[in-house]
Amino acid sequence: MEMGCCGCFGFAFARKSKRLLRPSTVSRNHISQLLLNEELEDEDDYSYNSDVTETGNGDEGELQSPAKCSEEILMYRTQNGLICREFPVKETHMVIRSEDENGNKMVNEYVRECKIGSGSYGKVVLYRSSVDGKHYAIKAFHKSHLLKLRVAPSETAMTDVLREVLIMKMLDHPNIVNLIEVIDDPTTDHFYMVSSCSVLEYVEGKWVCEGSGLSGGLGENTARKYLRDIVSGLMYLHAHNIVHGDIKPDNLLVSGTGTVKIGDFSVSQVFEDDNDELRRSPGTPVFTAPECCLGLTYHGKTADTWAVGVTLYCMVLGKYPFLGDTLQDTYDKIVNDPLSLPDDMNPLLKNLLEGLLCKDPRQRLTLKAIAEHAWVIGEEGSIPQYLCWCKRNKLQREGSDRRSMDTLT
Repeated sequence: MEMGCCGCFGFAFARKSKRLLRPSTVSRNHISQLLLNEELEDEDDYSYNSDVTETGNGDEGELQSPAKCSEEILMYRTQNGLICREFPVKETHMVIRSEDENGNKMVNEYVRECKIGSGSYGKVVLYRSSVDGKHYAIKAFHKSHLLKLRVAPSETAMTDVLREVLIMKMLDHPNIVNLIEVIDDPTTDHFYMVSSCSVLEYVEGKWVCEGSGLSGGLGENTARKYLRDIVSGLMYLHAHNIVHGDIKPDNLLVSGTGTVKIGDFSVSQVFEDDNDELRRSPGTPVFTAPECCLGLTYHGKTADTWAVGVTLYCMVLGKYPFLGDTLQDTYDKIVNDPLSLPDDMNPLLKNLLEGLLCKDPRQRLTLKAIAEHAWVIGEEGSIPQYLCWCKRNKLQREGSDRRSMDTLT
C-alpha cells in the first residue's frame, strides 16, 4: 500500500550518535492525562506534565540538534515543493491579547472558551474564531520556560516544540492533527500552535487506560475502527520517513465524528531515507518497545508498531500489558515477561496482538501486515489508501512528462 512519497523529506532531523546510550531512570514523557475534571485555569497557567530529563548518557553535541538546520530544511523544502500539503500553515508574528464584549480572553481573532488538556510542555485551550466561528485547539507556551527545560545535552524543550511545528508544517492527512497557524511574536514570551478541531475533538478525545474504570476496554468494533485510523495515519508518517516516537492513547484524539487523529510530534524524528536507526528512546515507558529498554540501537518504525500494539491492548482490555512498580521493573517486564491474553479472546484479535507485541522486532508485524490482517479488515474491508498531496503532484508530473514524450514521439 503506497500511502505517501518518501521523497518529500530530503534531510534528516537526527544523526546517529557515536556510542551506545541507555534509558535513564526518568523518561521525557510520563503518561499524561487530559485535565477535563479540573477547575478551569487561565491559559497562562502553564504546568508541565513531563519530567524533562536526558534519556541517554550522551555527551554534549553527540546528536545533531534538529533546530540547528530547521530553517534551512524548511526553506529547501518550500523552494522545491517538498511539503506534503496543499495549503501552507499560516505564520503570524504579532500577538494581540484582549477581551471580547463578554469579558472572554482573546488571542488575536480567537476567543477563549475553556482549557481542555495538557500538551507536553503547556496547556491546550479551546478557542472559537471570531472570524469564521469555528473551534480551534491552541497549544500555548511560554518561550522562556521552554528554553530553560533541558531535554538532552544540546537541546531544550524549545527544540522539541520547534521540531514539532516544522514536522506538522509538512503534513496533511485525515488521521493527523492539522496545524493551521503558528503565532510567534518576537516581542512577547508567548508562542501558540493553532490546530483545527471540532468542538468534541478534544473533549471526547480523552483516553485513560489504567485505573479508569474502563472495564473490558472499548469493545472490539470501536477498537478496530480506531486502530484502522491509527494505522492509516502512521503508514503515512512512515512512508514519509517520520518516526512518531510516542504513540499512545493520550496522543490520539477522537473527533466528533469518531475519527482518530495522531498528535504531539514533540519527540518525533525525520530521516532522509529508510535508515531509521535510533539510540535514545524519549517515549513513554509503558509504551516502550523491548529493544528500546536494552540500551541498544533500534529502528524507530518497528518501535512505533510496538506502541500501536500496546495501544490496541489498552483499547481492548482497559489496562497495560506490562506495568511494574518502578520504571526499571516496567522495563524488565517489557523485556522478559510473556504476553498474557484472556483465553476467551477472539482468536484473530489474539493473533494480531501477539504479532504486534512480538519482542523480536525482526519478527514483529509490519504496518502493511497489520492493514491486511483479517481482524483489522473485519467487515469494513481494506483500509482506504490515501493519495497524499506530494504523491498526487508526483503522479501529475510523471503524467505530464509522459504526455510530453508522446508529443515529441
